[in-house]
Amino acid sequence: MKAIPAIRHWHPAPYPPDLLPGGLHLWRVRTGPEGAPLDQLWPLLSPREVDRARRFRFDRHRERFIRAGAGLRRILSGYLEVAPQAIPFEYAAAGKPRLTGGFEGLDFNLTTSGDLALVALSANQPVGVDCERIRDCGDAVAIARRMFTSRQAADIAAAAAEDRLEQFYIAWTALEAEVKADGRGLLGPRNPAARKTLQIRHCVPEPGFIAAVARKRLPPVEEWVTLDPTGR
Repeated sequence: MKAIPAIRHWHPAPYPPDLLPGGLHLWRVRTGPEGAPLDQLWPLLSPREVDRARRFRFDRHRERFIRAGAGLRRILSGYLEVAPQAIPFEYAAAGKPRLTGGFEGLDFNLTTSGDLALVALSANQPVGVDCERIRDCGDAVAIARRMFTSRQAADIAAAAAEDRLEQFYIAWTALEAEVKADGRGLLGPRNPAARKTLQIRHCVPEPGFIAAVARKRLPPVEEWVTLDPTGR
């Protein structure tokens, strides 16, 4: 199995560099206790996001949601030169947020797993990103047979036990990134044509995680601009 490239360096960036046509920016946001103080983040959320945050049963889930959502708004504000709390979102039928109010040329997608969130940004091309912490998911083969192509499921079933979880999460993140790129959502109708029109590239953002990005045309992982919103 081909090795997945690891992100070796996240560049501290209080403000974003220019997003060039065809380029991809990938940001890392800490959503655990080491992340930004919550009292600074609540005011950045929209009423819809505040309502959702308050409905979480467990504090750690609420805190991750707040840090991811506010982190996304802080990142976008640097590109749009708009206050984070003033950034206008609308939501597709499957829930994917997108920018409105004249900012439609910037496409973004957010994913969270454990205490890590990633934000992918793209100019004038829909993008999807998914990140998963590699952990026991129960019967990976049974899940694969329900969710993936028959070829993918057969490959996972045939994999050595020590490789099976990694292969499962490679397929899972690819599927999630694909359906997020075109806005269908995971439970939306299957779209075989998407696999022919979208490129999917994987990376290891941190040890123990696998991530995938989907877009019509993607540069190699080594050419992605990988950023950490230090100071924001």
